[in-house]
Amino acid sequence: MRAMTALYLALDQTTSTNDKVSAIVAYLASAPARDAVWAIALLRGDRLPRAVKTAVLRETAANAAALPAWLFEQCYTTVGDLAETIAHVVTGGADLSCRTSGAPLHVWCETLLPTLRQTDEAAQRVQLQQWWRALPPDEVFVLGKLLTGGLRVGVSKGIVERALAKHTGLARDVIALRLMGDWPRTEAFYHALVAEDEGEAAIARPYPFALASPIGDDPTTLGDASEWQIEWKWDGIRGQLIKRAGACFLWSRGEELVNDAFPDVVDPLLSLPDGTVLDGELLVVGDSGPEPFQTLQRRLQRKAPSAAIQRALPVRFRAYDLLEWQGEDLRTRPLRERRSLLEALAESQSALDVSDVLEARDWAAVDAHREHAAQHGVEGLMIKRRASSYHTGRKRGDWWKWKVEPYVLDAVLLYAQAGHGRRASLYTDYTFGLWKDGELVTFAKAYSGLSDAEIRELDAWIKANTIERFGPVRSVPRTLVFEIAFEGIARSTRHKAGVAVRFPRIKRWRRDKPADEADALDALVALVDERSA
Repeated sequence: MRAMTALYLALDQTTSTNDKVSAIVAYLASAPARDAVWAIALLRGDRLPRAVKTAVLRETAANAAALPAWLFEQCYTTVGDLAETIAHVVTGGADLSCRTSGAPLHVWCETLLPTLRQTDEAAQRVQLQQWWRALPPDEVFVLGKLLTGGLRVGVSKGIVERALAKHTGLARDVIALRLMGDWPRTEAFYHALVAEDEGEAAIARPYPFALASPIGDDPTTLGDASEWQIEWKWDGIRGQLIKRAGACFLWSRGEELVNDAFPDVVDPLLSLPDGTVLDGELLVVGDSGPEPFQTLQRRLQRKAPSAAIQRALPVRFRAYDLLEWQGEDLRTRPLRERRSLLEALAESQSALDVSDVLEARDWAAVDAHREHAAQHGVEGLMIKRRASSYHTGRKRGDWWKWKVEPYVLDAVLLYAQAGHGRRASLYTDYTFGLWKDGELVTFAKAYSGLSDAEIRELDAWIKANTIERFGPVRSVPRTLVFEIAFEGIARSTRHKAGVAVRFPRIKRWRRDKPADEADALDALVALVDERSA
């Protein structure tokens, strides 16, 4: 834990990608394999099963610090991070006789925290206080991060891959492939990860996903339109479907194996030839075509869907790239070749659904397709260079996404909540409402879109004009109007407004508009009806 704490602090104290890579390389150079494999998992976003309820953690910390509950909660509200709050208020490092004070990272992850999870609350409270007395404050802080769900220290999967590539001398693509899928947190896996020759790859392992970059408003800068493949940008879940050794494996882009959740996708595609890997999109497909993402969410909530749910919400895998064919990795071949092979495969496989390529002689025709995207229930267009390989991650220049213009409505600020981490002292999380029958109804929350100067100005106004407090939330006078942009939209019985929106964000502060001129809920409902028409 000491070495992991030193690594965490080094990563947290820099914004330089190169410095972060160097810090991880230095850690890997001296870390035992069993610790290193856990560090890699945690830095890539792995979340340990919660060992203790948050309420128990907060109450125990308040007792350990001899603070009344209200004062601890005020500290937590001010700091904005529970792990950091605990590290500030408890007395760490007072009892070095505790045998866990020097326990390595893998012992915490494999033994100590799982054991804590299996004990009753009374024993948990005793154990937590014992650990806090034994560990120095920095280690109390990192332990708190593990207890509350994850490290979240500004390190992407790409940074971890770069560090491992530098540490091992292997190509980053090789590291990325070895880290795909569900892998064990074991010493043996770590040695295989860093070995010069991995040996036979696991049959279920997917390839790293290629990602697209957002394009500006003028695609003509890309040159001749005929050099680009134009497709719809589907509003579903990205996935890879693998058929190897007689079995199918369906992976989400989040590297989750989802076979059990989507048997209606996997079973029909068992007829695919071995050595086939497809990149595509999971969609709920109704009689009139793909349904909104909110419909797909109803399937995501079910790990083992009933036959009735599968009939009511049928999910399909819509393929748009062929990454492996007859066991050969096709990713370095140009897109035009991969597409030709995909279309030939589809002709022999009736169960295979392939995304269409749109006809477009010039960029004006491409723009015309984008103008009609909403009518097809899609987010916009994908623009892919026909000569491009299937790269790893987001590589600018070959794959672009051109989304439709977002929906916009003017809404009134209702509530504000403090942010987290470095924004813990500022009110940066906002709730907005629309008018209905003379009252404001909550319709969206937004966290981004304002400049730093606007955030500071709004924060000062919120603190000076708070009407009521509900824990960390403050209600404010209904006087400020903001233009809210959002993309996906669908009816929803779970939302007070009756409509769910996707990716809401603040487009601008409407200082020119009084609150009574903000939009009504009817305008939001009309957008849903327009989209459905």
